[in-house]
Amino acid sequence: MEARPDFARTAPTGIRSLQKLEEYLHGTGLEPQLLELVSMRASLLKGCAFCIDMHSKDVRALGEREQRLYALAAWQETPFFSARERAALAWTDALTKIHEEVSDTLFTMARETFSEKELVDLSLAIVAINSWNRLVIAFRKPAGSYRPDLAR
Repeated sequence: MEARPDFARTAPTGIRSLQKLEEYLHGTGLEPQLLELVSMRASLLKGCAFCIDMHSKDVRALGEREQRLYALAAWQETPFFSARERAALAWTDALTKIHEEVSDTLFTMARETFSEKELVDLSLAIVAINSWNRLVIAFRKPAGSYRPDLAR
């Protein structure tokens, strides 16, 4: 199998654009733990092993319980997530599985939970993780090497 390019080295200016979006998102006031759960959920839906590894480590570093991480794949069936987290996870599912309609019911639920700006910022977070997932999967970035203490 032919080695695939390191996308960050090959297109550093483009990657910096995604990194700038990440910096913006971490300054929005959305809870860091919520952002990590959303990133992990989208990564689970896409099957992105590198991002699942990364976000599971990052959210655990924020104090997340293992039980909730294990249940994230079936979050709808568990009592472990708050109403705000459930709304964010439902929004993540809808925006990640874009071939399905984002229903008026879901939009109403999300707007009852998040301010207009928060919902746009949450949507941008989902756009960002889906972009990262697609790059990482396409260029086969190997899982397991990420360490939170070296990332920041």
